[in-house]
Amino acid sequence: MPTSRTGRPPVQRASRRPAVPRPSPENAVQRLYTRARKAWDRPLTAYYLILGGSLLITVLGLVMVYSASQITALQMSLPGSFFFRKQFLAASIGTVLLLVASRMPVKLHRALAYPILAGAVFLMALVQVPGIGMSVNGNQNWISLGGSFQIQPSEFGKLALVLWAADLLARKQDKKLLTQWKHMLVPLVPVAFLLLGLIMLGGDMGTAIILTAILFGLLWLAGAPTRLFVGVLSIAGLIGMILIKTSPNRMARLACIGATEPKSGGADCWQAVHGIYALASGGIFGSGLGASVEKWGQLPEAHTDFIFAVTGEELGLAGTLSVLALFAALGYAGIRVAGRTEDPFVRYAAGGVTTWITAQAVINIGAVLGLLPIAGVPLPLFSYGGSALLPTMFAIGLLIAFARDDPAARAALSMRQPRFGRKRAGGAVPARGPRRWNTMRRRAPSARSSGER
Repeated sequence: MPTSRTGRPPVQRASRRPAVPRPSPENAVQRLYTRARKAWDRPLTAYYLILGGSLLITVLGLVMVYSASQITALQMSLPGSFFFRKQFLAASIGTVLLLVASRMPVKLHRALAYPILAGAVFLMALVQVPGIGMSVNGNQNWISLGGSFQIQPSEFGKLALVLWAADLLARKQDKKLLTQWKHMLVPLVPVAFLLLGLIMLGGDMGTAIILTAILFGLLWLAGAPTRLFVGVLSIAGLIGMILIKTSPNRMARLACIGATEPKSGGADCWQAVHGIYALASGGIFGSGLGASVEKWGQLPEAHTDFIFAVTGEELGLAGTLSVLALFAALGYAGIRVAGRTEDPFVRYAAGGVTTWITAQAVINIGAVLGLLPIAGVPLPLFSYGGSALLPTMFAIGLLIAFARDDPAARAALSMRQPRFGRKRAGGAVPARGPRRWNTMRRRAPSARSSGER
């Protein structure tokens, strides 16, 4: 055995391990993308997006209503938390409605379609009765409930149209009548025009635009041919142009699109311009919660129609992008629910609710950004207003019920482990095999539709 110069045996060095090739950044990104796609395709994704997205929007809306309405309340000699308390009460009632709607079977939703429509039409007609209806900001669309509480029946007309039209189209599809244009339009379009007429009697064109968007969304889901779709759209556009041309107030709102000065072309664009000022002064992360300057009397309707501008001023670009991301997730989840069901009522109702919330959010945010005329519609689940919040939260409950009713989602929910170590009857929890999410992506072809009226 050879020795070293010191007489000691040489130290045996460990052989080097072969170098393991590090994963390339492309492979890491690909694996991350694959994992994200698998998580995105799980059957409960839509359920969690709807529940979590609506909850976050509502909670953030409560915070911003409290921040944006304090100065307005103090200027009216009211407590600073006056509007927040009313909104919190409406959110609490709306949460109960959401839970009730999410647990109701589809058959019961269909059974409620006609009573809700009849009640909405009655209340919308009652608004025009002298001594009962109230005028707010020039619109005769309110009924006083006593004290400071008011109700706007046209907001419930959106929910009524969605439920009734979904039930009507589902029954006609089961009887294979939607291939005839007469059955596709009658009585859907006349009833929608009845609701639009009652709304326009009060001068609320913003809500009328939302109802029109819901109508076209339902016709598109029903497979209306292009010429029929274009024909109805042309008629609605012509009526809208006439209503705009005959109203100086609406013409002034059109003139304020993209305005940068309070007086633009002879029109008063104070609200639109100060909304842009609020967004521009927010920067990336905002001036801080409660530190808005525009809400001190400069920006009208800071806690209702222009609450998105105050959000941009106090929370900055990060806050506004977060709100947009939540609405995008909610819209995607609604489209996913409508696209993965074999029940025609669920498809039409989910598509109608998604069109309603998405169109209203786009119109509100577009007006704040100066890209669209100010229509006077609130940001869903976010702006102050109990009349708008209650039917919207009930509609969110509809989407949650539809997302839970999917067979794949029901199977995923039934496979959950019992909480807190509870055991099922008969002993320990039986062992289960690995969950196979890919087999539960779509509804089985043999699924039955919900019952008819």
